[in-house]
Amino acid sequence: MNMNLSFGSWLIGMSLGAGGGILGMASGMFIVLATTTFVAALLYAVTGFGFAVLAAPIFLLFTDPAPAIQLVIIISTVLSIVVLRGLLPAIAPWLLLRLALGSLVGLPLGLVAFRYADPFLVRAAAGAMIFGFAILMAVSRRRSGQPGHGKHWTAFAMSPGLDLAAGAVSGIAGALVGQPGPPVLIYLLLAGTAARTVRATLLAFFALSYGVTLASHAATIGIAAPTWLAAGILIPFAFLGGLAGRPIGDRLGAEAFAKLAIALLAMAGAYTLGAAAVAYATA
Repeated sequence: MNMNLSFGSWLIGMSLGAGGGILGMASGMFIVLATTTFVAALLYAVTGFGFAVLAAPIFLLFTDPAPAIQLVIIISTVLSIVVLRGLLPAIAPWLLLRLALGSLVGLPLGLVAFRYADPFLVRAAAGAMIFGFAILMAVSRRRSGQPGHGKHWTAFAMSPGLDLAAGAVSGIAGALVGQPGPPVLIYLLLAGTAARTVRATLLAFFALSYGVTLASHAATIGIAAPTWLAAGILIPFAFLGGLAGRPIGDRLGAEAFAKLAIALLAMAGAYTLGAAAVAYATA
């Protein structure tokens, strides 16, 4: 099913009061996409990460990869700004600045790769790395809670250079696969950053990086009118999910946050790796 045709048919049918046929299919698709957007936005508000993990697989069922990624980017840009309200005091401003500067360096590389790189290899490599890091962090945190180990495990101390590097990798990933979150989240979790700071800084970083990525896509690759239209229809459901998830995130403890974040990383890696395998098998 093509998302552009279905959304157009759905809008026309709604305006004319028609029913059945293609309208029925499009209405069913709208319910699925709206529900997915709401749930993904709620999860995003709770953790500061995860919208693309849930939304992208569903969006990809109804459209080609490029419009699906652009739809994720558009909705995430708006959602980040909405959810960020109330978390501003928890942002680490200098960390945010270095991540943003690194992202600006990595973004052009990601755009070039988006246009020319082999999508199978890119997705497979990205998925394998994200999944591997998630497993590593899960095992390490479990061992750190055993007798003879420290209560909190961290892999390294943060530094300005590492902040910039994490931002650069995130910029590449954002333009290439629509998921700038995993590199930064992995970095902050490995460094043992406080949960509220992780959540607030991620949301602020996404508001900046997604906004720049969106502008870059529009200027260099182009975003079709039906994609903008679909995003405009789904954004109110993202608002509702974000507003519902924010108080849940405020009450989430550090350990629960870490476990949920690692689970989301594992899902993101497994999905990206699986999508590459399916695309390769059906090519």
